[in-house]
Amino acid sequence: MEILPIIYLMYMFIAIYFLFLFLLLYFRNKKELFDYPKATRKYSLSIVVPCYNEENDIGGTIEALLKIEYDNLKKIIVVDDCSTDNSYEIIKKFAEKYPKVLAVQTPENSGNAAGAKNYGAEFVDTELIGFTDADSYPAEDSVEKMVGFFDDEKVGAATCICIPRNENKFLEKLQVMEYNIIAFTRKLLGYIDAIYVTPGPLGIYRNSAFKEIGGFDSKNMTEDIEITWHLVYAGYKIKMCLSTYATTTVPNKFRQWYKQRRRWNLGGLQCIAKYKKYFLRKGMLGFFILPFFVLQLFLGLLGISVFVYLVTTRILSNYIFATYSIQMGTPLITMNDLHITTSFLNYLGIILFIVGGIFILLVLSIMKKEILKKHNIFNMLFYSLVYVSMAPFIMITTIYHFIKGNYKWR
Repeated sequence: MEILPIIYLMYMFIAIYFLFLFLLLYFRNKKELFDYPKATRKYSLSIVVPCYNEENDIGGTIEALLKIEYDNLKKIIVVDDCSTDNSYEIIKKFAEKYPKVLAVQTPENSGNAAGAKNYGAEFVDTELIGFTDADSYPAEDSVEKMVGFFDDEKVGAATCICIPRNENKFLEKLQVMEYNIIAFTRKLLGYIDAIYVTPGPLGIYRNSAFKEIGGFDSKNMTEDIEITWHLVYAGYKIKMCLSTYATTTVPNKFRQWYKQRRRWNLGGLQCIAKYKKYFLRKGMLGFFILPFFVLQLFLGLLGISVFVYLVTTRILSNYIFATYSIQMGTPLITMNDLHITTSFLNYLGIILFIVGGIFILLVLSIMKKEILKKHNIFNMLFYSLVYVSMAPFIMITTIYHFIKGNYKWR
């Protein structure tokens, strides 16, 4: 048997397996998707906000944090990472006006969010510690709906939905769909203790667990993924609340979007390199999260490689055939050549695409997005056919930068 059909069948099997895994998890838990435990007591909480050149957003973030409906939010620690714009002046004005806000500045620029977060964590002495990006606005009820998870002493962190705040431009609308699908699947993974990231827009951690693992890895480009893996490695659970959210600003230009995704991929590869020795060992981290993450990053790359191979060989064979046909004076095409061939593998691909489209419709309808409007139908098709297909090409450039050791946060 040829190797290509085997590779294709393996690719299809993995894709179908995870698709049906998500469907199974959904149907088994659909009645409690938006449930959350109510806390038995008021945990003390501080929130750290890393900031670098965010003068346009930092004020709005602090205002959103001040509106949070949680009585035991003790401090909002805003860490300016030696900004070159007016960010620190804005932060100090809020600190002067609101006793709950503490303005601090790193001794020198740390070069990434992890460094600023760890610096801010030094000022925290509460039971829980939260982190919010400087361009993210947590909902007023976000903390109240998340802290109940910490009644379980094995829970080390909790997260919630992250959704784009800007959703007018075409690229922004595609990211709205993407973020909702990611949030939904992340919630489903929580039912098997396999959540692999606590995103920057809002993550709350048990402070003792945070200190136990030494905080964020300042060398990692995606510190929110690495700390989640570290907590799971240490035996903690990660939970997610689907009934609240934090909004964030997403890139509205292709170049910004590309650089963000490349940074995410670089951080992911760093995590894989750091934890590779636990592959297929050490509980859920090694037996599911790590293999799942590897497949998530590289499955698309395998698919696009097979596609490029098939297209290249077809072009070359057609070129050779055309060249020799012209030289021999034979017709390039006859009526006998005008027929459509189908195969089992083609049918599998079509079925997978249809089921995947139905899954996207299901997710967006559950997440209460108005997907049946005409412009959203086009967006969904573009998302399924084009947007998702761009990930493997970004991964190719990411691997190049990873091999060269070209890690740049900004």
